[in-house]
Amino acid sequence: MVSERSLDVLRVIVQDYVASREPVGSKSIVERHAFGVSAATIRNDMALLEEEELITAPHTSSGRIPTDKGYRVFVDQLADMRPLTAAQRQAIEAFLGASVDLDDVLARTVRLLSQLTHQVALVQYPSLAPSRVRHVELVPLSASRVMSVFITDSGRVEQRILDVAAPVDESFLADLRARLNATLGGRGLADAASLLAKFPEQFVPERRPVVTQIASSLVEQVAANRQDRLVMAGTANLVRTEDDFSGSIYPVLEAIEEQVTLLRLFGEMAIDEHGVAVRIGRENAEFGLGETSVLSSGYTQAGGGAARLGVLGPLRQDYSNNMAAVRAVARYLTRLLGED
Repeated sequence: MVSERSLDVLRVIVQDYVASREPVGSKSIVERHAFGVSAATIRNDMALLEEEELITAPHTSSGRIPTDKGYRVFVDQLADMRPLTAAQRQAIEAFLGASVDLDDVLARTVRLLSQLTHQVALVQYPSLAPSRVRHVELVPLSASRVMSVFITDSGRVEQRILDVAAPVDESFLADLRARLNATLGGRGLADAASLLAKFPEQFVPERRPVVTQIASSLVEQVAANRQDRLVMAGTANLVRTEDDFSGSIYPVLEAIEEQVTLLRLFGEMAIDEHGVAVRIGRENAEFGLGETSVLSSGYTQAGGGAARLGVLGPLRQDYSNNMAAVRAVARYLTRLLGED
């Protein structure tokens, strides 16, 4: 049974090791922290922690470093997450508040998270299954080139440029646009896809090849809105912490390129009472990420679409700061997208 003092010793070992990347010894604990006991007593606490496999010695006669299990106990015992500074909170509001659409806000979110945490940042596109078609716009670029713009009620905008099979004039495009919006406006994405399959039947035979081509492009735009996707930033942060991995970081880099794997990992992470989920080390082994920790939180957008965001990095990271950053960004993102 680990005593309260031993847990406090574990806490300072984690904090000191995260800060210095140097194994922590009993002498430095006594010198740096006010435990009010001798180095011999601290050594006894460390021996107990080692028996419980919470810390380990990386080298003979060295200090100790946390194990996966030790980090897990540390995170579970973390009563308070370090609050973000006023400057950090203002930076979140200013940077994300300048976004122009959903794609921009998610791109900004991962850049901001990677800067706040110095880890790889990941943001999942919200589930758009509940989304509905707000508007379809057709913009003539030339007699044989058209830009189709597909807009959902969640604020997502998807654009495509088409070289059409036959020349089109503005009056035809105006009629086509009106019919598309009458057919699709307010419809769910699944309904929109099935309606588009039959849509060309509304037109005379000589117009159907062009209408079919535009309708097919819109089907692809509907599918793009329904697809689960991730936005990622800060991979260079992982490279800078290469020494925190026992072997090559290439397997980790390969694993994070597999979006299906990361989405499945996000889906299995249960958010705790702090609003954050944490998976550490061996808990991620089946995803090829056994030497990493993943921190995530959830956010929602107008219309009820829900998704995850988070950070991924080595076991040695500032859990208190990073958990607070992930939670704060998720909460602000929910407020921002709820305003749409």
